[in-house]
Amino acid sequence: MKRIVVPGLLLSVAVLAGCQTKRVATKPQYDRPLPPGQLALRKIEDPGRYPDFTEGWRDLDSLTAAIRNSLNYFTKPSSKQYFPYQQITHAQAVASLEEFLRLLDSGARPEEINGLIHAGFEVYESVGCDDQGTVLFTGYYTPIFQGSWVQTAQFRCPLYKVPPDLVKGSDGNTLGRRGPDGRLTSYPSRTEIEESGMLQGQELIWLSDPFEVYIAHVQGSAKVRLPDGRIITVGYAATNGHEYASVSERLVAEGRIPPDHISLATMINYFKEHPDEVNTYVRANPRYVFFQSSEGTPRGSLNEPVIPWRTIATDKTIFPRGCLAFLVTTLPSMQDGQMSIGAYDGFALDQDTGGAIRAPGRCDIYMGEGDEAGQLAGQTYQEGRLYYIFIRPESMTVADPNRSDGVQPVPPSSAMTPPSQTD
Repeated sequence: MKRIVVPGLLLSVAVLAGCQTKRVATKPQYDRPLPPGQLALRKIEDPGRYPDFTEGWRDLDSLTAAIRNSLNYFTKPSSKQYFPYQQITHAQAVASLEEFLRLLDSGARPEEINGLIHAGFEVYESVGCDDQGTVLFTGYYTPIFQGSWVQTAQFRCPLYKVPPDLVKGSDGNTLGRRGPDGRLTSYPSRTEIEESGMLQGQELIWLSDPFEVYIAHVQGSAKVRLPDGRIITVGYAATNGHEYASVSERLVAEGRIPPDHISLATMINYFKEHPDEVNTYVRANPRYVFFQSSEGTPRGSLNEPVIPWRTIATDKTIFPRGCLAFLVTTLPSMQDGQMSIGAYDGFALDQDTGGAIRAPGRCDIYMGEGDEAGQLAGQTYQEGRLYYIFIRPESMTVADPNRSDGVQPVPPSSAMTPPSQTD
């Protein structure tokens, strides 16, 4: 699920109405880009202003797995091209995750975590949409649809493979369309692709509903249940290189769905009642996604597995790939089939991206697979704070020739070692 596409909730609730604070009554602008020369993260110089990490110290097995996925990403030579990030080197990013793994394995208790992080790590905060740290958190998930490898009367809406004339750069971004004369031109838009039939013969799999196809495009992946009961995964392979335009924003602007009711569920219901309008709205978004078959767990833009509540998607042009983050916001949860919304503090890894997330005021949280995850994603639209955590440079040693990244962190100092569990 290589999400160079728009994050899930931008389909459902991202009216992108923006950054609303108590001090600002103007129309919000969560997608406000960074001003020229400004950085997305700001170091917190006073540890007294660090967030309280206590409530985030839970479900440590999933956090450990997510950190190991990021460490695997950092073993790839291509990961080095994105560092240094500000003053954070590739080696420091790796050492930060390794040191945090040691902290996870140490048996530290929740009440000890703040002191340990204060002693061994530096904390940075997103400047947010308003230069005051306000970030909009939304959700995305992996839907499960009915489908078929072959076209039938029921399954008539295709997801397409990458066409042979599409050219990608070394970073995976689409460069354009290679013509017979070898020249590169912009790849056609969604409307041109669908109206021309130019991709005939490039079908990967068939779904039963055109809006399900669009959901797969927005989420960047899908699970598909075949007629024989098997469930396969289809994931992101490329886009046509066009910028995303919000369908939900247009539905609200045109009065089709009230702004306080816009969600994935209401959009699905709307298009079930108005199937003749699907093309009108989805073709207003020129971005088009191509897919490939994949095995097992969906993957993010780092080509590492995504983990519910532990993988986030941000703008990878301004945030550090693969690094450890901490979220402070309000999120929905499900208990015995009942949804509730409450405060949420949690550690996560920045392992994914979205085509519409092009600003420091946006963050998308992966919430899992299937209908329940979709309900949670569809109800996630809350402001909060986004932090990143890095080991202090003085806790690192100089080069170690036996390491691929050239640096080996020092063992935890006494200041970083939690008290005995018998204390």
